[in-house]
Amino acid sequence: MFSPQGPSLRELAVQALSSVERGYDLLAPKFDHTPFRTPDGVLDATADALRGSGPFEDGLDVCCGTGAGMRVLGPLCRGRVAGVDFSAGMLAQAREAHPGAGWVRAEVRDLPFAEEFDLAVSFGALGHFLPAERPALFAGVHRALRPGGLFAFPISAPLPVTSPWYWALLGFDTAMRVRNALWRPPFVMYYRTCALQAVRDDLAAAGFTVTTVPLPALGVREGGVPRCGLVLARKG
Repeated sequence: MFSPQGPSLRELAVQALSSVERGYDLLAPKFDHTPFRTPDGVLDATADALRGSGPFEDGLDVCCGTGAGMRVLGPLCRGRVAGVDFSAGMLAQAREAHPGAGWVRAEVRDLPFAEEFDLAVSFGALGHFLPAERPALFAGVHRALRPGGLFAFPISAPLPVTSPWYWALLGFDTAMRVRNALWRPPFVMYYRTCALQAVRDDLAAAGFTVTTVPLPALGVREGGVPRCGLVLARKG
């Protein structure tokens, strides 16, 4: 799962015992060589699904990490593109890889933007927010968008209990809860706290009109259910 350029087990252990911010600062130089970086296939499927809703002027990647979301925003946005994250280490990598974008270090639960963007995206970040924290995140994105602006992010369909991945992710989340009960500072990263209906409810409460579209390029499960869909939250 990791390339030779990726982190060692010791480095991963040190990261896992750090705070979220410090952990990502440590991981940043090797992050793009880990399976945690959003795959290009997911980014390309998202961009394809969004083309019919654009073009857009200005775009924002929320929890941008090392800047993978620029693969989506760059071709879709005619104006400026920017990323926001709280890890200085991840932003340094993003700035080096995409010097033409704007990079902002900020707490995404309190985004420092007001009606500045037409498109916001986010990839692989929702697991870093406890359910009680999502309303503040979504309210900030809503505030950052201009009227009619779109917030889009992919979300996986629920795994059947017969899938080995179901049990692997359940085991990961259980281990993380035990770690956070026994160790400080906490490291919040859960894979099973982002049920689609709960996310839709939180987006609607923040003022969005929410729809979802399948991402068929990412495959289907038995019975024809898409493995992944794209949440489209429109600001009125």
